[in-house]
Amino acid sequence: MKRFVHVSAVMFVLSWVCFAQSSTNESPATKADVERYFQLAKSNDMMKKLMASMTQSIQRMTHEQYLKHQDELPPGYEAKMNAMMNDMFNNMPMDEMMEAMVPAYQKHFTKGDIDNLVAFYSSPTGAKLLRELPAIMAESMRDMMPIMTKYMETVQQRLLKETSDMIAQSKKQPQTGASATNN
Repeated sequence: MKRFVHVSAVMFVLSWVCFAQSSTNESPATKADVERYFQLAKSNDMMKKLMASMTQSIQRMTHEQYLKHQDELPPGYEAKMNAMMNDMFNNMPMDEMMEAMVPAYQKHFTKGDIDNLVAFYSSPTGAKLLRELPAIMAESMRDMMPIMTKYMETVQQRLLKETSDMIAQSKKQPQTGASATNN
């Protein structure tokens, strides 16, 4: 009987340890967990590199717009626009943005998920992904920019057409609201 009690006690303790480990891994990620992941993934640096890539893409787009409309634009337009974009991106509150991201990560990832991400990004493949991702994003942005520019021009043309159509339509209709208030 004593042996049964000892075996039962050991089984209970082992099962409790297993339960405690699994519940810890499935518990919500803490702010410290997310910040540990951000630090390992160099999220702040990644964000800065992404912003630099976006700046370059916007500067290319600005240059293309300048070339299309250079007769209509004042001298120094391109330099002024590039300086404005650089200023905007350089003054972006990165730390506040990173801080604002923490709750979303906590909502979508458990402590175990964050531990697994940290393990992955600590591996050779994860480390390579971290090294290569800024270049991949920069190349992707560069390749997508002409498509996005063309699409945005189409959207802008459609909005202008819809607006002018609505203005023309409203001018054709009698203004019933004005006559009703006069009575």
